[in-house]
Amino acid sequence: MTTQTMTQATRRLRIRHLTRVAYAQAAVSSHNEVRMTPLTLPGQTTLDARVTVSPTATTWSYWDYWGTQVTGFDLMDPHADLTITASSLVETHPPGPLPEPPGWAAVAEHTANSRLSEFADATTRTTVPAGLVETARDAVAGLDPHETAVAVSALVADRVSYLPGTTGVTTSAAEAWDLGAGVCQDIAHVTIALLRGLGLPTRYVSGYLHPEREAELHRPVAGQSHAWVEYWAGDWCGYDPTNRTRADEHHVVVGRGRDYDDVTPHKGVYRGVAGGPPEVTVEFTRVA
Repeated sequence: MTTQTMTQATRRLRIRHLTRVAYAQAAVSSHNEVRMTPLTLPGQTTLDARVTVSPTATTWSYWDYWGTQVTGFDLMDPHADLTITASSLVETHPPGPLPEPPGWAAVAEHTANSRLSEFADATTRTTVPAGLVETARDAVAGLDPHETAVAVSALVADRVSYLPGTTGVTTSAAEAWDLGAGVCQDIAHVTIALLRGLGLPTRYVSGYLHPEREAELHRPVAGQSHAWVEYWAGDWCGYDPTNRTRADEHHVVVGRGRDYDDVTPHKGVYRGVAGGPPEVTVEFTRVA
């Protein structure tokens, strides 16, 4: 790829992720963790990022075990609602060529002798029946790791239709497969379950996807957070099974982990009466 083509494909995105929690009665106090700050990686550079909170609170940041930046804060006074605004400016670049695929024996050896083993075993969210793994094994017989990742992603996307509202944040891979419907989180979980079952270390990726491939400059566009996978085949390789495409300059990585539980955008505890689900909006603006 020429330098000119790379420059044309590079994107600079402004992202505004707003979460509002309304309580049935004022919460006495709350303790919160937010994972909404994009990472700086070979394929993306975070130029600016900040998390603000209303009611105002002192925030602090740290890196968790999986390499995700976490913003923490406590609210010790009664509050009727909570608004979290995560704003970032990120420059993204097209992915490079895929690495030469290693043989399956090499994948197994490297997995057994490295931290890859943490992404090789099933979790509660990424457990599916053994018979389903065998079905996938038959479907990918003779394929290399890259081909396997694409074939399994297609198998999952053919079965689990993207249909918001049919599942919740606690839905497991097995439940989504049985329902035949879900959202990107569910499709990622099923894909991870099958790839791990086939011996390919795979991790869950949380982030953003600009909804328009050819976005007009400086025009805000409503979107949402997104989830996809990265599998190890000589290096970590990103693939978006929901959209059947490699993760590219339209994707913005926030965090990676074994499953959704490791990278939940907002989690916390509070003292008070339970309210409704949070209201979440994500806005993208391409600025370059």
